[in-house]
Amino acid sequence: MPRQTTPPADYPQAVLQQIEQLAQNIVIARKRRGESQAQWAKKLGISQPTMARIERGDPSVAMASYVMCMWLINQAGGLADLIAPQHDHAALEKEVAKVKTKRKTQPKPTKVFPASSLRPVNIATPQRLQSAPSPASAGLAALLAKSAPKKQ
Repeated sequence: MPRQTTPPADYPQAVLQQIEQLAQNIVIARKRRGESQAQWAKKLGISQPTMARIERGDPSVAMASYVMCMWLINQAGGLADLIAPQHDHAALEKEVAKVKTKRKTQPKPTKVFPASSLRPVNIATPQRLQSAPSPASAGLAALLAKSAPKKQ
């Protein structure tokens, strides 16, 4: 098994507290089901001593072992949803700031009045016409709408 480059003692305190809370929740779930550490270890394909380390909140236990415990508790839960792109507020804020900067530096689209109609039509670049909206664009649009100045 590869060696860890960062010793658990150097992890941020908030991370260690989250692992401890996770461990406590795993203990509660196992006990509420009336099962032993050995029973859970067998279900998870790990040793009983590793199960004991998980329940102590040992940060050096493999992530997969913790994830398997969470799956055993809530098989319908989507762990990956916790960090889905639409929930990454720091990244969305950076994208909003980048778009705001681009808006300030780019000229506004020219309005053209075609002879066949009297309605104005915005000229878009071919790139804008070809690009499909990304999954994060909904979140980005929501943040832009919140931060846009209100027109009266």
